[in-house]
Amino acid sequence: MKRNWVVLIIGLIIAAIISYNYIYQNHRDIANESAEYTMVASELSELFSKNLTSAEHKFLNKTIEVSGLVSEINTNDITINDKVFCQFTDKVDASLSKNDTIKIKGRVIGYDDLLEQVKLDQCSIIN
Repeated sequence: MKRNWVVLIIGLIIAAIISYNYIYQNHRDIANESAEYTMVASELSELFSKNLTSAEHKFLNKTIEVSGLVSEINTNDITINDKVFCQFTDKVDASLSKNDTIKIKGRVIGYDDLLEQVKLDQCSIIN
């Protein structure tokens, strides 16, 4: 009987360790990942607006590089060609201004139908 309790406790400890490691996995480092796709902002937006399901299947949660003109700039985000919204974890470089050509790497998190913008997060400026 005592042996059954020991086996049960050891089993629970192993299950707890496996569960903890599954829940608290290491986060992706998008800045150091290589981009799976490289394209212009207008091309990416067009793919999403034409066939949302296909584009989400292809790009969702993937690391991509997008280039274009800065159309809006805030403390933690940049909008490229009014079509791609890029959210940064750190503050955006203060030397950037509207109409600068820029290349950004980030993770695709979705498409906003209302604003017709592709959303990226964990972005970093390439050039």
